[in-house]
Amino acid sequence: MSSRPIASQRPAALKDARGEVLEIGFGTGLNLPCYPPGVSALTVVDPERLLPKRVADRIAAAPFPVKQVPLSAERLPLEENTFDCVVSTFTLCTIPDATAALREVRRVLKSGGTFLFLEHGLNDDPVVAKWQRRLNPIQRFIGRGCNLDRRIDALISDAGLAIARLDRFLIPGMPRTHATMYRGAATAQK
Repeated sequence: MSSRPIASQRPAALKDARGEVLEIGFGTGLNLPCYPPGVSALTVVDPERLLPKRVADRIAAAPFPVKQVPLSAERLPLEENTFDCVVSTFTLCTIPDATAALREVRRVLKSGGTFLFLEHGLNDDPVVAKWQRRLNPIQRFIGRGCNLDRRIDALISDAGLAIARLDRFLIPGMPRTHATMYRGAATAQK
């Protein structure tokens, strides 16, 4: 997830983040340097603690306070209407119940808040989609639960979030089965 083609997508996905932000699937903190100056605080959730020294260094360099919460996004012990913005990058592919996590996103977003996402998922080309479905069991095994064949826009809409902007594209230099991107913004339907 730190390759140059993927890293180059993060700033565009996060450019509209502002205020109190929640990031689901924090991982090793690769988004931290991409947040714009309008972010006042960041709460991050992830069920795993990966590379703790590297993560601690990245958090220490952040220009805003960062609070870590080691848990899954499917059940957030956070108050309703708390965050101005929620962010998910390359996360919805691995959450076992992505719909539950997205319903939690909707619940914790303030009225008028924004859900920003950058995810890979199902390609519209039936031939590529067929290969994604064939490769998915192998990908889930080697990719720590990563699914290639999730229709990200449908998951977001089904959870009660209204997509305000959606960019669909392929990351150059990667196989189409892995390079099908969904980047955009959604708001809560309260």
